[in-house]
Amino acid sequence: MPMKSLIAALALVAGLAPAAVLANGCHHGERQAQVSCAEGTAWDAATESCVTVGS
Repeated sequence: MPMKSLIAALALVAGLAPAAVLANGCHHGERQAQVSCAEGTAWDAATESCVTVGS
């Protein structure tokens, strides 16, 4: 009988695991890249590249 209880408990935990993972919500697409531009340049979101700033 204890073996059946252990198997039932493991099945219950395995069944709830995806729900626990999804409880935080989906954050896909919310990541932002960390971009480093060379000195004298800055990130331009319109062109998605480093552009020269200043004179």
